[in-house]
Amino acid sequence: MQDNALSTIALPLALAIIMLGLGLHLRLEDFKRILYQPKAIAIGLLAQALLLPALCFFICKAFGLSAELSVGLMLLAASPGGTTANLFSHLFKGDVALNISLTAINGVLAIVTIPTIVNFALGQFMGGQTYIPLQFQKTMEVIVLVLAPVAIGMFIHAKLPSFSKMMDKPVKIASSLILVLLIVSIVVKEWVVISTNFQIVGAACLVFNLASLLVGYLIGKTARLTEGQNRAIAFEIGVHNGALAIYLALVVLKNGTMSLPAAVYSLLMYFTAAAFGWWLVRKDAGRAVVAKGASPASQG
Repeated sequence: MQDNALSTIALPLALAIIMLGLGLHLRLEDFKRILYQPKAIAIGLLAQALLLPALCFFICKAFGLSAELSVGLMLLAASPGGTTANLFSHLFKGDVALNISLTAINGVLAIVTIPTIVNFALGQFMGGQTYIPLQFQKTMEVIVLVLAPVAIGMFIHAKLPSFSKMMDKPVKIASSLILVLLIVSIVVKEWVVISTNFQIVGAACLVFNLASLLVGYLIGKTARLTEGQNRAIAFEIGVHNGALAIYLALVVLKNGTMSLPAAVYSLLMYFTAAAFGWWLVRKDAGRAVVAKGASPASQG
């Protein structure tokens, strides 16, 4: 009964609130930014849709994760970023507008990317077992649950800006609390599995998280984007919507073990993203010191 309530009520409600909160920050202009920043948008989407799943796949293989845990980690690769990515980008001087646009466009592209990545993972890791592809009906249920609250949030933002601003903080707090409660309930329910596999799952999630942040940052550097855009892409593909991955595992695939990587990752990413941001700040400080030391010589 408790498991059923979690799957049918608590988890969809949590995801809906999180996506509503995202919608409160979006405008139609955020989708149009692809016309003004095509290079940065294209690189961000490439990193999210192709590089991240490939990176995740090789990490699953390298760590020798079980089939279910591998699919669970791949669910994270299929899940786009969210408001937390925007927050980290804001704190550490990233291009927040680019973050918001990438999240908005990735949300729409999820119609294609989620079933593609999830079915690939199921086929690769569970092909020898009872492999049931993600069906079209289930895919559409996920898309509606993700996009409908976003659309409602966008409508509120456009038509009732003062109400949208008033609701922003309560929705953020509610989203965070619900996600924490979900993670705790998963850990309690799957304690035997997580206690047995925590070391390897934690290590795989940590490596995937750090690698995602670095890949996002370095691909922008390689493409000679601005520093703010590099940071935005790093946080966008390094800070995932854990609630969506948990929903896919528990409700769509009906497998508690598959939800464990998302639960562990959701806890780790706050610390790793903060450490990554601190490294960027230290790097800025180092450049400033070098520039200050070089200025007298350049004047002479």
